[in-house]
Amino acid sequence: MKRRRRTCWIAIIMVCVLLISGCSIWPGQDDSASSKKVALTLWYWNRSIDDKLIAKAKEKFPNIELTAQKIGGDFKAKLKTTLAARSGEPDIVALNDWIMELFPSEDRFYNLYDLGAGEVEDQYLPWKWKQGVTPNGQMIGFPMDTGPTALFYRADLFKEAGLPSEPEQVARQIDNWDAYAVAGEQIKEKFAGKVFLTDNIGSVYNQVLSQASERYFRPDGSFIGMDSPTVHKSWDTAVAFKEKELLANADGWTPTWNAAMNNGEIASFVGAVWMKQVLQEAAPDTSGKWRVTRAPGGDGNNGGSFLSILKSSKHPKEAFELIRWLQSPENQLEQYQTLNLFPSAPSVFDKPTMKEKESFFGGQATGPIFAESAQHVPDAFFGERYPSVHNIITRRLNDIAKQDADPQQVWSDTVHRVERALQR
Repeated sequence: MKRRRRTCWIAIIMVCVLLISGCSIWPGQDDSASSKKVALTLWYWNRSIDDKLIAKAKEKFPNIELTAQKIGGDFKAKLKTTLAARSGEPDIVALNDWIMELFPSEDRFYNLYDLGAGEVEDQYLPWKWKQGVTPNGQMIGFPMDTGPTALFYRADLFKEAGLPSEPEQVARQIDNWDAYAVAGEQIKEKFAGKVFLTDNIGSVYNQVLSQASERYFRPDGSFIGMDSPTVHKSWDTAVAFKEKELLANADGWTPTWNAAMNNGEIASFVGAVWMKQVLQEAAPDTSGKWRVTRAPGGDGNNGGSFLSILKSSKHPKEAFELIRWLQSPENQLEQYQTLNLFPSAPSVFDKPTMKEKESFFGGQATGPIFAESAQHVPDAFFGERYPSVHNIITRRLNDIAKQDADPQQVWSDTVHRVERALQR
């Protein structure tokens, strides 16, 4: 009897030990899904990443519990506030073309080279890749989309004004900004000043500047100066367009701009690839009348984004695997289809998707135009103080365009304002 009781107690104790030790010891049962799942938070803004792609990522990486937060309002301000507070930071964050403003805070981001980014560097446009690398050689931004530029023009208005209307012909005749201005004067004469060549003075300045390899600062952070040939050419070209009355003074992202485009008051503009959607939404009545060709003066870029991993993340390896997959050439091509985000991976430029004809542009396939432009964007260094200087200049140009301020006086005043800003 005692032996039977002892045997029973031993059996009971063994069962308890098995229960306490957990179910994972039972054959065929795996607890990796519950005990090894990595939690990652991603911040992005609307249409910067396709929501369907994020859903696919959750299936692709079952070991990652991904929380994707679409941040509205002033994205940059919220990010900077969060960084300053050192609390509530996401693991992964999307950065727009203002990435250079965060270079002084490079210590707050993982160096993506340390996580294996160099293994895929040759898959992306060199100039785009370099934009995510700080002057100290730390890569804080992985390439997302780009914004190669081209000339958008109304083929019907060009033809009526006696100008070439086919993309190849327009590119040959209007291959520089002086020739573009001449075409504008021809349009102005034909339509008795009721149709303008392009939209606004800031747009002209920005696009001329985007075609140059030199901006305001050198990679060592020193200021090149307002007397640089690039700044002078951009300024003088923009002012000349105003003086020749080629500008509609219609600022982008306004009802005035939308109406001018839809009513045929603006015959053309140089803009980034993402302006295709903006134009289609603003000017639906002009469908079929627009064409796209290489921009006068050369190729440039305006916009484009990056993905970064914050140093506060406890799982940088998994975070990098995720962003590398999200921005693989194949997924960039998919996002071109869904969100019109132009890839930074040139291997997809020859895919059929990039060559599809577009009814809004009269059946033209505009993809090859922007692909060619993207491959010839010059390398350019911006620096964290670029936005400050650039905003001063474009604001003062608006005084010339809209208040008829004297260009020489405004130039002198602008030089002083920039100098003061850089001394702060």
